[in-house]
Amino acid sequence: MESAHTIDETRVGIMLNELRLPTIKTLWPQFAEQADRERWPAARFLSAIAEHELAERAHCRIERHLAGAHLPPERRSTALPSMTGSWSLRPRVMAITAGDSWLTKGANVLMFWPPGGGKSHLAAVAGLALIENGWRVMFSRTTDLAQKLQVARRELQLESAMDKLDNFDLLILDDLAYVTKDQAETSVLFELISARYERRSIMITAN
Repeated sequence: MESAHTIDETRVGIMLNELRLPTIKTLWPQFAEQADRERWPAARFLSAIAEHELAERAHCRIERHLAGAHLPPERRSTALPSMTGSWSLRPRVMAITAGDSWLTKGANVLMFWPPGGGKSHLAAVAGLALIENGWRVMFSRTTDLAQKLQVARRELQLESAMDKLDNFDLLILDDLAYVTKDQAETSVLFELISARYERRSIMITAN
C-alpha cells in the first residue's frame, strides 16, 4: 500500500507540473493529510489549495511588476513624506493612491510645486500603491527616458520603443523641467505624450 501511495503522489506531482500549479504541488500533501484527518468535504480541500495558488500567483505578479517599475529603492515605502508648504495637496495625493478609476480613463496627474516638497517620493508612493492594486507602472527620470527614446529614433526603433511603453498603465516622468531646456528631448517627449493621450496615463513631476 505504501508503494502505491508513493506512486500516486509522484503521478500527482507530474500532473501538477504539467498544469503549472507549483504552489498546489508543494502544499497538497500537507492539506490532503489535514483534510483526511478532519474529514473535510472535497470542495473545501480544493478551495483551500486553489486559494493558496492564486495568492502566490498574485504575489509573484506584483514582484514582477515592481521589478519592472524601476521605482527608486529608497522610495519603496508607503509612508507619505513631509510636504512643507504643500499640505493642501496631501489629500489629493492620498486620493490618487486610494483610487485608480482615473487610470481606466487614461487621465494624467501633474505635480508642480517648488523643490524639496517631496514630489518624487509622492509619485513613487502612488506608483507602489497602484502596482499593489494590479496596475503596471514605470518610474523614470524624464531626461533618462527622453534620451533612450532619442537613441531609439536614431536606430529607427522609436515605434517599437513606444509600443513597449504602452504596456504600462502609468508612466511616472520625474523632473520634467530638466527636459524642457533641450529641444530634441522635448520633441521626442511630446511624441510620447501624444501617443498616450487619453489611452494611457502619465504622472509628471516638475518644479
